[in-house]
Amino acid sequence: MWKSTGVTSQRNLDLLRRWARLFDSAFRLPGTNIRFGIDPIIGLVPGIGDLASPVLSVFMIWQGAKMRVPKVVLARMVFNAAIDALSGLIPVAGDLFDFGWKATEWNLALLERHAMPGQRATSFDYVFVILCCAVLLAAALLPILLLVWLGDWLGRRLI
Repeated sequence: MWKSTGVTSQRNLDLLRRWARLFDSAFRLPGTNIRFGIDPIIGLVPGIGDLASPVLSVFMIWQGAKMRVPKVVLARMVFNAAIDALSGLIPVAGDLFDFGWKATEWNLALLERHAMPGQRATSFDYVFVILCCAVLLAAALLPILLLVWLGDWLGRRLI
């Protein structure tokens, strides 16, 4: 597997902290406590804008794997990033979603919390991953169920 020294890991975490802040919370709306980063802004650039956050997430997940973060936590990080990336496919609404869905900051917090030796995954990590898998399964089965229902409905109408 990968070998990572403590100094290298710390440097990489420092770099990821700066990028996560820039992407998710570098700015504050005046007169409020609402923070946002460049993610929803660059998301407005067609094509390229929606790739920036997933690329950063890949580096974050890669670092987590190097630091031997529990696999369920890595799965949770992947789901956070996937939700962020999929929301970016919806023009404008996906960019508005990015104001609230702070995948890079959340993934950084997971990485920092679980990168310490002896830190175990929490029950919420398992629940989150199981729920995401259930949603994916439902999304995959829904078209099949709709086709079966439509075939049955059409069969009744034509006979």
